[in-house]
Amino acid sequence: ATADTATVLHLMDDSVQRFQHTLKHLTDVTRLHAPAQLPVTAVSLADLVADIRLDLHPLLVISGGHVTVDPDGCELVTFAEKHLRSILYNLISNGLKYRSPDRAPQVVVRCHLRDQEIMLEVQDNGLGLTEPQQARVFGLFQRVHEHIEGTGIGLYLVKQVIEAAGGRISLESQAGVGSLFQVVLPQPSPTFAPDVS
Repeated sequence: ATADTATVLHLMDDSVQRFQHTLKHLTDVTRLHAPAQLPVTAVSLADLVADIRLDLHPLLVISGGHVTVDPDGCELVTFAEKHLRSILYNLISNGLKYRSPDRAPQVVVRCHLRDQEIMLEVQDNGLGLTEPQQARVFGLFQRVHEHIEGTGIGLYLVKQVIEAAGGRISLESQAGVGSLFQVVLPQPSPTFAPDVS
């Protein structure tokens, strides 16, 4: 009976954690409709991805996955750090979570500077998406891989944060091959002085 009790307690703990996770996401959705202005700072892309990698360490170990970053001339991204972290965390963690059973997940974060915009790319070699799945992937509570646990809120939040900042997100994907998310963020003019403290 002790093993049964431990199993039930473990299941209850998992349920509470899932509920807390969903509640946090719903709180984030509510905040989007009354957004607070977050300070814009010069964020080191490599440092931010390294920080996200630490948060995702258990998932990286379980999956045998790798996350690499290629800043390609835009080492610093001028954006609200909390929002940039949320965007990249969601895209990177999805690349690891929705992995192919045939290979270890590889997620590559790239950055390109053009005019007054920065293009961030997050590419994975995961399950990929069919065209009908791609059409609904940014919707609220939309889940396209039902066999993997999730809330269907993450990509909706990512899109809302990006668009609220005057940016845009697009997706290229092929089922069984992987996905490429492209995030374009406006950058302030060179005369703008971000908070670097």
